[in-house]
Amino acid sequence: MATNENLPPNVIRQLAKELKNLDDSPPEGIKVSVNDDDFTTIFADIEGPAGTPYENGVFRMKLLLSRDFPHSPPKGFFLTKIFHPNIATSGEICVNTLKKDWNPSLGLRHILLVVRCLLIEPFPESALNEQAGKMLLENYEEYARHARLYTGIHALRPKNKLKSGAISESTTALNVGQSNTVLGENTPLATTAAAKALGKNSQDQNAATSDPVVGASTAPKDAPHAAKAPVDKKKLDARKKSLKRL
Repeated sequence: MATNENLPPNVIRQLAKELKNLDDSPPEGIKVSVNDDDFTTIFADIEGPAGTPYENGVFRMKLLLSRDFPHSPPKGFFLTKIFHPNIATSGEICVNTLKKDWNPSLGLRHILLVVRCLLIEPFPESALNEQAGKMLLENYEEYARHARLYTGIHALRPKNKLKSGAISESTTALNVGQSNTVLGENTPLATTAAAKALGKNSQDQNAATSDPVVGASTAPKDAPHAAKAPVDKKKLDARKKSLKRL
């Protein structure tokens, strides 16, 4: 395979122009990536079209450009495993655009769109995967089931974005269902915090008790009791004397 140095300057310029166009205005469901130092290998992530067994999948493929591109067509391969009549188990793509119907004037955008259209409308008559082709002709439901299975295992789109509402609802439900467990796990932290708070209150109370102002306010309450003691003793002495007289 060639590198940029081995491609003619006019081909490099044309490829650079096409790649920039694909980046600025990508085709629906297709995202292209390439190594700037090697235009001969072009990667694309293709979203499975809605309403097909490949829906919700993302399939990576590559186009390999030969030295005499664009006079000879590129070769296409799926890197993601897929169950499809026109895609071999090795990943090789069989489509007329890349074979007998090739035209040097066809651009990368056209090639990628044709490949994505294959996921919508396969051609079992020219199957590279004979099992998939035969199944598609004889029992579409079984074919679709196999294709969905492959998609779910090998090409399932990662769900990175979730609605905030859904996150809040699921979190609330989790907290309600596991309230005892969550409280149990957090109890040591809560106990520590409570202990600190109680310790602080105790310190505040001790400080308040030793406060001279507070002490002065409590002294009068105890004073009457202290003063009553001598009076009571005098009464007892007087009673004793009166009893002796009797």
